[in-house]
Amino acid sequence: MGRGWALVTGASAGIGAEVALRLARRGHPLVVVARRGDRLAALAAQARREHGVEVRGVAADLSREEGRAAVRGVLDQLRSPIEVAVLNAGIGTQGRFTDLDPATEVRQIRLNCVAVVDLAAHVLPGMVANGRGDLVVMSSAAAAQAIPFMSTYAATKAFEMRFVRGLDHELQGTGVRAFAICPGPVRTAFHRLGWGKDLPRLMPTESAGSVAARIVRVLDRPGRHPVVASGPLAALSMPLTALLGEAISAWVAGLYHRPHGPRREPTAAEGRPHRS
Repeated sequence: MGRGWALVTGASAGIGAEVALRLARRGHPLVVVARRGDRLAALAAQARREHGVEVRGVAADLSREEGRAAVRGVLDQLRSPIEVAVLNAGIGTQGRFTDLDPATEVRQIRLNCVAVVDLAAHVLPGMVANGRGDLVVMSSAAAAQAIPFMSTYAATKAFEMRFVRGLDHELQGTGVRAFAICPGPVRTAFHRLGWGKDLPRLMPTESAGSVAARIVRVLDRPGRHPVVASGPLAALSMPLTALLGEAISAWVAGLYHRPHGPRREPTAAEGRPHRS
């Protein structure tokens, strides 16, 4: 049986682009979504050239209803249900909540939470009817705790992780699985922190390609694994957070993320946010 369609959001760069190419190599025709149409066109051309798969690009802002409607419309035109959905699009902000732009904080929730629920609700019925499929939601190691000065971001990642845990339980016996992938720091557009300092040199990080490879390995592995830590720091920090407790973990995170020196505007771009 041939591979079915794969949906990848936030596909214009970083983890999204890397996972889209790996799914194309796996033989999946692609629906790729991002705001930047020029980068989507380049990605689609590469996937067609290197892997010979059909690719449909959708330039859309998933924080807006019209953007999500555009994606739903393309999915409804496919000849068969989506087999793999990687909901990767997201933004992150950093700073004192009272200093941040309220509109951006609300947009962050719409993109990181509302769009995930919207698109999951659209693809899962077809997967269940077809008796197979995988839903992958890009969460973060940040989902394991409150993070002062990244309060909205960490909360959206926690929402994604718990949403997937619930879905995976509901989907048992259907042939459909749900995964929350939780990386630690990833070297993407969010590599630089909001206060103008780099991640500490000794902090273990991973590349976007490493996270994408991890996703494909999880898809190829039998069984159900609703929460998957990716990278050495996530594998250490998530159980350590559970051991230390919420209060101590939040205090430590607040010490690290507390702003120092002149404040500059927080980074927010399509692709994956800085992970903590």
